[in-house]
Amino acid sequence: MKRIAEKVREGRTLVSDGAWGTFLQKNGLRPGDCPELWNVEHRDAVLDIARAYVEAGSDMIETNSFGGSRLKLEYYGLADRTAELNEAAAAISRAAAGDARHVLASIGPTGKMLLMGDVTEEQLYEAFKEQALALERGGADACCIETFADLDEARLAIRAAKENTKLEVACTFTFEKTRQGEYRTMMGVSPTAMAETLIAAGADIIGANCGNGMERMAAIAGELRQAAPETPILVHANAGMPVNVDGVDTFPEDPATMARLAVHVVKAGANIVGGCCGATPAHIRAIRSAAQQRFSL
Repeated sequence: MKRIAEKVREGRTLVSDGAWGTFLQKNGLRPGDCPELWNVEHRDAVLDIARAYVEAGSDMIETNSFGGSRLKLEYYGLADRTAELNEAAAAISRAAAGDARHVLASIGPTGKMLLMGDVTEEQLYEAFKEQALALERGGADACCIETFADLDEARLAIRAAKENTKLEVACTFTFEKTRQGEYRTMMGVSPTAMAETLIAAGADIIGANCGNGMERMAAIAGELRQAAPETPILVHANAGMPVNVDGVDTFPEDPATMARLAVHVVKAGANIVGGCCGATPAHIRAIRSAAQQRFSL
């Protein structure tokens, strides 16, 4: 199977998957539970999520491993099961993806701050190395280092994956719109600075996820494309900005709206589009339909 970046350079626009946490919660994941433990205790439920996105037309399937680093799993007393849970996550998505789709293994931030002295660079590197190796053993062919805000942590994650595995590496940051109308991470990083730094660090694909719906993602994709004219860009958008209804966050973009806005994200420079919070297989199916029409306006 060709690498994702190679397919993009051939002129293809690819479709990723949508939210996983929302699905798990609907299936019974409770606040305080460890999502990654479901890979062994509720394997069929996790497999159903991956299969639903395959059936919706995703070209790549993520894994239930966002919080799967040792530094995250130790909160649940599961650090010694890091390899097991990540291997299981990748194996589930590979079973759903088969040989025709990519398994884009999810690697999230550790929650530890280098700036605050919570962790050393060596500890971060080793944690990301352990997770990436386990995901590769489980069947992943790529990874998405996602929802990051700090350049130093992201660089270490990219280096750990590139130096120890053959995984194709994507890295996405989460940006928020400032009062001045610019986009920055919670650490003050701009899309331009992110692009320049992560490409130098070895990322094969860069992009943005979470924090914004498709409408705002168009501006972010445009800035990334200007900073990185040749690098594939991935966008995983929320199904709109969350609205609290009776104490519950809901996402207002229906599938047709999200697909319509995805057209603008692609026109702005994105090569891979999919969903994050609130995005369901129905949203991905609508985006797939837009892709089949070549995202024409």
